[in-house]
Amino acid sequence: MNFVQGFGLSLLQILLGLLQLYTWVIVVRALISWVSPDPYNPIVRTLVVITEPLLRPLRRLVPPHRLGGVDLSPLLAILLVQFVRTGLVYSLGVPGRLLF
Repeated sequence: MNFVQGFGLSLLQILLGLLQLYTWVIVVRALISWVSPDPYNPIVRTLVVITEPLLRPLRRLVPPHRLGGVDLSPLLAILLVQFVRTGLVYSLGVPGRLLF
């Protein structure tokens, strides 16, 4: 493996790690939403700012009021992020060990 391949693989690992971290941020936001957090709490505001750009379009796709108030957008977002993550790994032909 030469320098360019190693550098590209390192960048891919960073990107995959960031996508995995984003998945966990979505999970944390979904869990926190169950307890009616203070909307002015800096942690809650940060989670909303980070996740809302992905969750808002998904909420329009599957509106919670049509499902009895159940918001499925975090679940759809997690599936979408994992689909992109797995697609990157398999489309670039890198070893499967990068998925973990």
